[in-house]
Amino acid sequence: MRFKLFTLLVTGTAGFGFTYAQITFGSASTGTVLQSELVKHGIKTVFPGDVGYPNATRAYNLRFTVHPVAVTFPQDTQQVSVVVKTSAALGLKVVARSGGHSYIANGLGGTNGSLVVDLSVFKRISFDPATNTAVVEPGNRLGEVVSRLNEVGRAIPHGRCTFVGFGGHSGFGGWGFPSRMWGLTLDNVESATVVLANGTVVDVSDSQHPELFWAIRGSSASFGIVTSLTMKTYAVPPVGTFFQYAWDMDVTNATHAFSSFQTYATDPALPNTFGGELLVLKGSARGRLLVVLLGSHYSAVEEYNRTVAPFLDALPAPTSAKVVSGSWIDVVTAGAAGQLNTTGVEMPRDTFYAKSLMTPEDGQLLTEDAFNGLLKYLAEEGYDSDTFWHVEMELYGGRNSAINAVPLDATAFGHRNTLFTFQPYASTGDLLPPFDNDIFGFVDGMVSSITDRMPNDWAWGGYANYIDSRLDDWQHRYYGQHYERLQALKKSVDPANTFHFPTSIEE
Repeated sequence: MRFKLFTLLVTGTAGFGFTYAQITFGSASTGTVLQSELVKHGIKTVFPGDVGYPNATRAYNLRFTVHPVAVTFPQDTQQVSVVVKTSAALGLKVVARSGGHSYIANGLGGTNGSLVVDLSVFKRISFDPATNTAVVEPGNRLGEVVSRLNEVGRAIPHGRCTFVGFGGHSGFGGWGFPSRMWGLTLDNVESATVVLANGTVVDVSDSQHPELFWAIRGSSASFGIVTSLTMKTYAVPPVGTFFQYAWDMDVTNATHAFSSFQTYATDPALPNTFGGELLVLKGSARGRLLVVLLGSHYSAVEEYNRTVAPFLDALPAPTSAKVVSGSWIDVVTAGAAGQLNTTGVEMPRDTFYAKSLMTPEDGQLLTEDAFNGLLKYLAEEGYDSDTFWHVEMELYGGRNSAINAVPLDATAFGHRNTLFTFQPYASTGDLLPPFDNDIFGFVDGMVSSITDRMPNDWAWGGYANYIDSRLDDWQHRYYGQHYERLQALKKSVDPANTFHFPTSIEE
C-alpha cells in the first residue's frame, strides 16, 4: 500500500519569528517514518512490541493504561528539538514526562497515540555562587534536588514526595512546607530553556519572551518542553524542626481541631517560618478519626515551641508525637515521603482517585458546619470503606505567606488568595488494580460534604498538580482568570495543538 506524500510548512507567530522547516516524507507509514528519522539522529526510542515498551508506558496511577505511539529518550535539548519537529510534521501529539508522577497519566499523553518525550536523563544540577542561582534540569527528582543543593548550602521550596519529577512539579505549582517562607517552586524560576512546537529552542525570562515565561510558570507542558530551569536559591536555615502529632478523635473533637487550625492559621502572630498541614485518616472505630498535624518550622527550637503552643494548647494531649530538630537536611529527611536518594529505585505506584479544593483566604472562610460535614462523612462513610484513603488540608496562606504575596498576574498560577488546599485521596485496598468505580463517588462525597455547606458563590479553586480527570470546568478551577490569556498564547505559539493531553490548554 502506498501512502501519500507528506509535506508540512507552518509559520509561527507571537514575535518569535520562526518557521517550520519544510519536511517531506515519501511513501511510508507514520510509524516507519518516525522510526527512520529518530534512528537517523541517534535518539533512543521504544515502540509498541519492543521488550521495554510495557515498562516505559506504565503509569504512576495504575487506574490508567495508555498506549503511546512511541516513547523517546533524548539525551540533550537538540535531540528534544528533533523529536518535536519530526512528531509535529507527522501530526502526532507530543507530551513531556519528567518524573511520570501525573495523577491521570498526562505524561503518557492521557489517551492513546501520543509521542512521549521522556526527560529522565536530564539530571544536571549546577550552582552559580555569584548569583546564588541553580540550573536544574527537569528529569531530577525532588530528593535529588534537595541533596545536591544542600551540598552547597542552598535550598529551594518544593514538596516532600521525593520521587516526584522536578519538571512537572515546577511547571504547575510546587507546594511544600517551606512555601509560606519562600513561595511555590514556580515562583522561584528565573529563566528556562524551552523547545517550542516547531522545534525552535528559546530561552525565556522576564526580558526574553516574557509572555511564554509567564505561561510556563503554571501551565508549562501546554506550551513547550522545558529542558532546564534557572532557579533562585536560598541559604539553608541553620536550624529547624520537623513535627508530627497524632490524635484519635471523635467527630466533635476533630471538628474543633480543624476549626482551631483555621483560627491558628489566620492569626497575625503566625510567622511564615511555619509550614504544615492537617491530615485525617481512618480512625480506631466508626465515628472516630485519626487527625495528624505535620509540618516544619525553620527557626530556633525555642521559637518553634512558642509558635506551635497555641494550637497544641487548644487540643487534648496527642496520642503520639515525633519532633526532630536539627539541620536543614535533618528536617527535610525526617519529613520526606520516601528516601532522598532515588537513584536506581523504582517509583512506587498506586491505583487511586484524587481531587483538590483550594479555599479562599479573603471573604468567606470555612464554617464549622463545613468542617463537621467533611469529618462526619469520613468518620462514617470513610470507616465503612475498604479503600485506603486520606484527606490533607495544606496551609498556603496566613500572615506574610510568600505564596499569596506574589501578584496574581505575575505567573500563570491561578490562585494567590488561598488559605488551604485540600487533597482528598482514595486508593484500592492493596494499591493495585482493579479500580472500583464506586471510589469516584466516595471521593466526590468528600468534596461535596464541604461545598454543599458553603454559599453557592463560594470561590473555590483546584490545584493542577493534583489533577482530576473528572473535574467540571477544570479550565477555571485550575487557572482562574488566566485561562483566556493562556488560550490566546496557545493559539499563537502552538497553532497545531502539538502539545496536547486531556487537561492541556485548549485553543
